[in-house]
Amino acid sequence: MAESAYIAGLSMLARRELSERQVRQRLMRRGHEASDIDAAVTRLREERALDDRRVAEAIARTETRVRGRGRLRVKRQIEAAGIAPGLAEQAVDAVFADVDDDALLAAALERRLRGRDRIEDDRERQRLYRYLVTQGFESDKVLALLRSRR
Repeated sequence: MAESAYIAGLSMLARRELSERQVRQRLMRRGHEASDIDAAVTRLREERALDDRRVAEAIARTETRVRGRGRLRVKRQIEAAGIAPGLAEQAVDAVFADVDDDALLAAALERRLRGRDRIEDDRERQRLYRYLVTQGFESDKVLALLRSRR
């Protein structure tokens, strides 16, 4: 049965990068025994098919470059995949070393404003603030940017 769990895990990883926790959860849902899952995960780790560091960096790159999310949201997404906070922090630091936080924030605001230069009223400013903070940008930087757009 351990071979079956290993094959199933390998098949999952062939489709997309998954964290160790995600692989364990999916194998458990498929009805594999805990001992078989442990053996399969150990083998996958030894063969480097399963690597939480690589998964963390892939999530960080996707969330930043494709989705345009801020540092805090990216870290939450990595941790939600079951990756340790320390490893998540390292991945975020590595990806954000090449990213201009202020430009990323300005681009997120531009997308939301759809080409307009000004923010209409306080209600829209509050709505934009909530949106940008939930996208993972630091609140003080968001406030400063929104003030500059009055």
